[in-house]
Amino acid sequence: MTVGFLGGAYVWVKALHVIVTFFWMAGLFMLPRYLVYQHAEVPGSPADRAWSERTRRLRRIILTPSLVAVWVLGLLAALSYGLATAGWLHLKISLVLLLTGYHGWMVALSRKMAAGARPIGERSLRMWNEFPALATIAIVPLAILKPF
Repeated sequence: MTVGFLGGAYVWVKALHVIVTFFWMAGLFMLPRYLVYQHAEVPGSPADRAWSERTRRLRRIILTPSLVAVWVLGLLAALSYGLATAGWLHLKISLVLLLTGYHGWMVALSRKMAAGARPIGERSLRMWNEFPALATIAIVPLAILKPF
């Protein structure tokens, strides 16, 4: 399949986009769960410092690199596909922007918790842990079905 300026590479770019999206989503599911576990620890304790280190590694090794790759590959594929003619793609990109904002908020929250703050409660963290799943439920059908 050849699409736009990417030609035959389009399917490879799209496949890589899906692969790194899996990594990003895995990180987005893990980070708030780590924060739930960290929340129960006394700030500054050895266990708290261990959870802070785990979240730092998760951000550095999985979350940030996969976020960058998702955006680069996704924009390449979208521009090659024809961004101006695909309403479903506009909505998908809008939802990915929301997910990116969630990513940034969770990263900021993890840094605050590493500094000893507990700005939101454990129950709220558990509820926010569901946001990536809800975003996925909205994004995947758009990408597969291309309804409009």
